[in-house]
Order: sequence, then C-alpha cells, then structure tokens
Amino acid sequence: MTDEILIERDGRVLIITMNRPEARNAITLGMSQRMAQAIDELDADPTLSVAVLTGAGGTFCAGMDLKGFLRGERPSIPGRGLGGMTQTPPRKPIIAAVEGWALAGGCELVLACDMITAGATAKFGVPEVKRGLVAAAGGLFRLADRIPRQIALEAVLTGEPITAGRAFEVGLVNRLTVDGGALDAAFELARTIAQNGPLAVQASKDVFVRAQSWPVEHRFVLQRPIIDPVFASNDAQEGAKAFAEKRQPQWTAS
Repeated sequence: MTDEILIERDGRVLIITMNRPEARNAITLGMSQRMAQAIDELDADPTLSVAVLTGAGGTFCAGMDLKGFLRGERPSIPGRGLGGMTQTPPRKPIIAAVEGWALAGGCELVLACDMITAGATAKFGVPEVKRGLVAAAGGLFRLADRIPRQIALEAVLTGEPITAGRAFEVGLVNRLTVDGGALDAAFELARTIAQNGPLAVQASKDVFVRAQSWPVEHRFVLQRPIIDPVFASNDAQEGAKAFAEKRQPQWTAS
C-alpha cells in the first residue's frame, strides 16, 4: 500500500505530503500519527529549519475521513489535535502549499501553519455546519485571528468557501500563484527562511506567537528568556563573522 504520508528533505526543509488523493487526502488516525512523528522530527532535528505541508493529486485536504468517523474513529491525537498539530503546532515555521480544496479539518490544518501559498483556484472552507458538526480543530478562533472577524464569521456560519483570490485579498494567503505553483512558491519561501540562523528563526516565531497573549507593558521582559540564548549562541558569532568576511554563514544551531 502506498504510504499515505510522504516525508522528504530538501536541505534544511522538511516536506510533508498527504498522499491519499483518491479520498481528497481526507485524514485518518494513521495519517495524523505519522504527521505527528514528522512534526516531532522537525522540532528535534537541528539540521531542519522549516517545513512545507501539502497534499497530493491537486487537492490539499478535505478534512477528516468521514467513513472513519462513522466507524467511531477520530483522527485527532489527544493533546495535539488533528494531524498532531492543530492543538500544538510545531515550534519551527511551517508553510501550507494549497491546491484545490482545503476544507473542514483540512482548512484547520492550513490555519495551524504559519504561512500559506495557494494556487489561483484553491478554496478554503469550514463547512462543518452543513453536516451538523462544528469546526473543532481550531478553525473557529484561528480564522478570526487571521482575517477580519466579520468575514470569518460569515465563513463559519454559512459554511461557504473562501476563494484563493479573496483569501489573498484579506491577508490569509501569503503568495497567490497560478494553479500548480503553490508548492514551488512554498519551497521558495521555505528556502529563504532556511538560509537564516535556525535558532534565531525558531525564537522569532516563538516570540511572535506568544506575544499575542502577553500584556503590552510586559512584552520586552517576557521575550528575554527566549531571545537571550540566541544572542549568546555560536550562530550569533558566526552570523557576525560571515557578514564581516562577506561569505555565507555556516549555521550549527548552537
């Protein structure tokens, strides 16, 4: 049987592909477990800086496998959520490369990612209300964090999709491409990130995410335990030396 989650590496970039195109990459529990393992590998491996999440066959993901749901299977991992990441996203950056549909849990996987590239005819939606369900994997609050609340509320309550063009217009999508170009755009973005100091990238994401819930008057104090180790790292010294010597830095994530 073909592996339903494909894992590849391209330098410091980890590529995670949902590979169940005959079911529009609908997620099973086994797929979630394998994705969780890949996320753990991303965060634990100092030679990896960033991940790209995509789907095979021209579709990103249609959400949880409804046939499995009817059998009593839930593809959400306790404490981690759908795909092992909607409740606890990776500490390192992850980019969603979206072609075709990103629906229900598939859209919630996208919203758990840090950046999004999308083909021109891609569509995003949380249609759970149409099936008598609720978007329980973060869509109800993450969508409102990413786009204007009234637009998010309309999508949540009508269940109607948001086109890629509209998603780009309201700031959900970082790079809008021709159909079939989302993965190349995600790789370009990922490789640009991967050229930077890995400790600095991870700490920058950490502060960026955490600062949303920090009191404004305490942000400078609360960021110090996260950023001070970066300034004291070997990579900080290497970055300065490489700049002075007009060469590319050789990062060690130490």
